Amino acid sequence: MSDAGNGFGNVSAGDIATAYKFCREVARREAKNFYWAFRVLPRHKSDAMCAVYAFMRRADDISDDETKPVEQRRAEMAAWVEDWRASRGAGTDDPVFVALGDTQRRFNIPDELLEELVAGTAMDLEPRADAVQTYATFDDLYRYCYLVASVVGLVCIRIFGYTDARAEKLAEETGVAFQLTNILRDVKEDVERGRVYLPLDLLDEFGETVAEVRELAAGRAMTERERGMLATLAIRAEKYYVAAGKLVPLLDPDSRAAMWVLVAIYHRLLERIAARKMDVFGERVSVGTGAKLAIFARGAALAAWNRAVGS
Repeated sequence: MSDAGNGFGNVSAGDIATAYKFCREVARREAKNFYWAFRVLPRHKSDAMCAVYAFMRRADDISDDETKPVEQRRAEMAAWVEDWRASRGAGTDDPVFVALGDTQRRFNIPDELLEELVAGTAMDLEPRADAVQTYATFDDLYRYCYLVASVVGLVCIRIFGYTDARAEKLAEETGVAFQLTNILRDVKEDVERGRVYLPLDLLDEFGETVAEVRELAAGRAMTERERGMLATLAIRAEKYYVAAGKLVPLLDPDSRAAMWVLVAIYHRLLERIAARKMDVFGERVSVGTGAKLAIFARGAALAAWNRAVGS
């Protein structure tokens, strides 16, 4: 792997602890689903997950800041990435970079994975000829999902711990399941941002156009054909959730509960979308706090059991 974070050698333990505290606050404030899982991890792994999340959050915030033109966001993203790269060799006062560098060293996370994550986020800022960003095929969309979600999974399992190499492909597919769920939930908001993540080959299969998807986002009632189109993407997501069930037992015992919580929350979200007959253009679909608390309670019990039996 790269010599990740080698510029942090002179950072004191107190500075590192402060940096992790900053990242934890970011995660507590912003991570609507992830933070529930962080809470059932051992503290050192929870800190690491918060550092990774804070790094991801900063990239997303730059990409999605619609108060600024795309060209300005693209320049800010490039500058931020260069600052991060420079910090690995020259040190930094940025708490996210400090915590992330420490996490990389502790859990052997290569720079290349984080570079892929940034590349995925930056795809939303690439120049395009059309007014709407689209993906021609599901394979193209899969590549986007890999960069923005599967890579996160590959980072997470390094923190969670695993010894069976099968975990890597399963983490990749679990990330795709999560991202397809996000895409279904956020169709309306994404269209308003000039992004249609429903692949064009799926639209063609159902005789739909990007213009018609924009009409739905503007308030037109859905047809049964359009519900079927979204259900087709949901079925693909369900297939990838099978990988999530196989992944959990391959992780270190003290991390299985966290992965289970993540999968349970995201899968519940997909189930709620299906229960709404794929209507994602009205009220935003979410998993309520009560349901999350119930999932968290089961996850906490599972974590306690794993600690007790030590297996």
